[in-house]
Parts: sequence; structure tokens; C-alpha cells
Amino acid sequence: MNDQVITHLLDKQTPILDWMKDFLRIPSVSADPGFDDSMHEARNFLVQRFTEIGLDNVQLLDGGGQPAVYGESLRAPGKPTIIIYGHYDVQPADPLEEWLSPPFEPTIRDGCLFARGSSDVKGSTAIAIETVAAFLAVEGDCPINVKFFIEGEEETGSPSLRAIVDKYRELLQADGVLSADGGRASREIPTINTGARGNNALEFSIRAAKGDMHSGRYGGAVRNALHDMAAIVTSLHSSDGTVTVKDFDIDATAPTQRQIEDTAAFPFDQRAFLDHVGAVAHGDPAYTTREQLTLRPSIEVNGMWGGYTGNGVKTIVPAQAHAKITIRTVSGQDPIRAIESVRKHLIAHCPKGVQISFSYVGTGSPASTLSPLSPLVLSAERVLQAEMGLRPIHVRLGATVPITSIFQEMLDIGTLMFGFNLPDEPVHAPNEFFRLESVEKGLRAWTKILRELSTHKTSEFALK
Repeated sequence: MNDQVITHLLDKQTPILDWMKDFLRIPSVSADPGFDDSMHEARNFLVQRFTEIGLDNVQLLDGGGQPAVYGESLRAPGKPTIIIYGHYDVQPADPLEEWLSPPFEPTIRDGCLFARGSSDVKGSTAIAIETVAAFLAVEGDCPINVKFFIEGEEETGSPSLRAIVDKYRELLQADGVLSADGGRASREIPTINTGARGNNALEFSIRAAKGDMHSGRYGGAVRNALHDMAAIVTSLHSSDGTVTVKDFDIDATAPTQRQIEDTAAFPFDQRAFLDHVGAVAHGDPAYTTREQLTLRPSIEVNGMWGGYTGNGVKTIVPAQAHAKITIRTVSGQDPIRAIESVRKHLIAHCPKGVQISFSYVGTGSPASTLSPLSPLVLSAERVLQAEMGLRPIHVRLGATVPITSIFQEMLDIGTLMFGFNLPDEPVHAPNEFFRLESVEKGLRAWTKILRELSTHKTSEFALK
């Protein structure tokens, strides 16, 4: 059957792509206060588009940080109400010298749109917005009730998301969430994200002396803060990559047999996975690489610094060293308790006489899981099988999308991640891109899933 909304969208791909490029030109970097004006510009850009396409109740939802952008279309009485989630903030573009084209000047090469935020996640967010715009233009309303929630702090861990949800709890009542964030696990095989790992973070410093010392006068006779820092962070894992922190995963829920089978069913070439980034395998040998990435928690040192790092030589014994650590948690794990176990481990492994202090310990976001019987999942299965001719495989996301757990906890609704970015599009790194073919795929699939969701009763969305 010919779908007039899909026909309309495919006919308008060029203006949709132009709008997407304008969105990408805005350097909405939430991590750097120097980009606050651009964050404001991005919000205005979305407010204008929401108003243009005919959404109602367009407003900013302020929780004390970067506000979310909201708009709604509640013209389908008796049908499910779905929050459509995306985020307008992006990662910093550094290091700038590694980009082949300017990060905030969208450039098309080899069928790909290169720009910071193209894959994560302005591309998929634009697809969701333009799909709803097409329904409003062609049919006058959507087959379901829609509430857009476009966040501005996802790339910094959504620090004010809880405050926003708490403040606007009544406005955000819904039956479920369809997220433009999350992405596909494969270009060839249809996949459905049914969960994501949680996260948390801390930053700490150690001091081994009052100040840096001349290495000729003190070297070999006093503690070196950088040497001690290296030993402390190394103690977090055994030589084979197994986490050694006591009680780190004591509350983790064991993977279900279905999750283990789904993980094994997904075609995965470990050698290609490692070769793509020039990396070496390292992790708990009791699990496969895919299980390590999606079903098991992890601890990573994200940065370490101290001493002299400028040009030339400076012969000192550093007095201070600093490090940032993040964790990924799995179902059942309390991210606050888990990061506290890491903090206790660091204290216990700090040498006697060396001072340790913590400048930041986060509250984090827990892992999330969506039932395979959720109408969100069932609708996605029907859409993707019809589009790709293959039965979709359920997968879990190794990364974290904070809204999945926070919306579940605070609003009692589940989230299906239905983004169209792919794993090889280097998000958070130079030369990020989004495949142009994903635009058409996404527009078709988003149209169909909104229609599929309308076939379910609101009572079916209740979390089991």
C-alpha cells in the first residue's frame, strides 16, 4: 500500500537535509561554558521548527541547567501517548587538527554527512522531527499522541534531567518513549535495543609532597606522585582485565538466558572490531567480547595527568597527580554504590603518607532493560522485518542513555532506542559522520513505527 506520508518525506529529502545541515552548523557543545550562546541558538532553532510544523504548547523545560525543548501533538484521543526523545547538544570537536573538514560546516563525502553531532545524534533527531512534521502536513495529525523532549545535556551525563522530570512530571505523562538516540548495531542486520548499561564517574588527586622537587636532589629517595598514581589505577584490574574492586558488581543481576542467546546470535567479528580501532583485546576472559561490552560492567581510566608535560625536559619529581575514572553498570547495579566501591578501593591502595582527595563523585544513571514483550519492541520488530526482510535481533547497548533509566524510575515508562546511526560513525571523535542512506531508511521506519504503535492499547504499555 502506498503511504502518502512516506511519499511526502522522500520527495522532501533535499530540504530535510538542508535543515539538518543548518542544525549541525550550530556548535551546541554542552560541556564547555564558552558555547552557551550556541546552546541558546540551538534551542531557538528547535522552537522555531516546532512552531513552524504546527506543534502545540512549545516551550523550554528548565531544570537549572541547559533546558530541554518541548512540543506536543495530542490530537489522537484514545491512542497511546509517546515521548519522542533526542538531544541537541554535542561533544567538543577537539582535536580540531584531525578533522578533514571543519567540524561545524557539514560536508558530504562518499555518501556520508561529516559534522560534529551528525551521528550523535542530530541526524536521527531531525529524522524524528521531520516524520512528525510530515504527518501533520499530509494528514493533519499523528496516528498517536506525541510529546517531543529534546534534551540539552545528554553529552554531559544529563545532570539536571531529574530536576526537569520532577518539575514537569504532569506534562511528561506518557505511555512510552521512542528515542532517536541509541543507534543500530549493524548496517545489514536489523537490531532492536532492549537495554543499555548505566554509568557513573569520579575524579581524584593524590599528593606525595609539598611541591615538585629537583630530580637530581630528590630522585630515587622520595615518592613520585605519578608513579603512585600509575600503581593505584593499575590495581583496579588484574593482568587479564578482570575488575579487582571488592563488591563492585555484588548487586549485578545475572544475564538472562534470552540475553545470552541474543548476544550470541548477533554476528560479531572480533578481529574486525579490534582492527577498526587498532586495539588489543583485554577483558574478563570468562565472557565473550560482546558480553563484555553489553552484559558486564566495566571500569575505565579516562585521563591521568601531573608533573611537566610541556616541550623539552624538566627534571622534576612530581608532587601531585590527577585522574578521571568512569564506570559502566549493568542491570541491578546501583551506580552510587558501585562508584563508592571504586572510591574505597582507591583509598585502600593509596600508599601510606600520600594524600588522596576527590574533587567529584557522581550520582550516575543505572542500567535499563525493556521487556521483549513491550509494544515498543513488538512494533519495532514488525517495522524492521518488513523493511529489511530479516527477523530483528535483540541487542543491548554498551553505552548509556540516561533517560532510559530516569524515565523508567520517575515516570514508570519504558524507552525504545530507535536511532539510525551506526557503530563505525566515529562519534565523540574527529571526522564523525552520518550515512545519507540512513536518512531515507529512518524516515520510512519512523513513519511505520508511529503507525504500528497506534494499533496498541494504552494498557499494553504498562511496565511488567
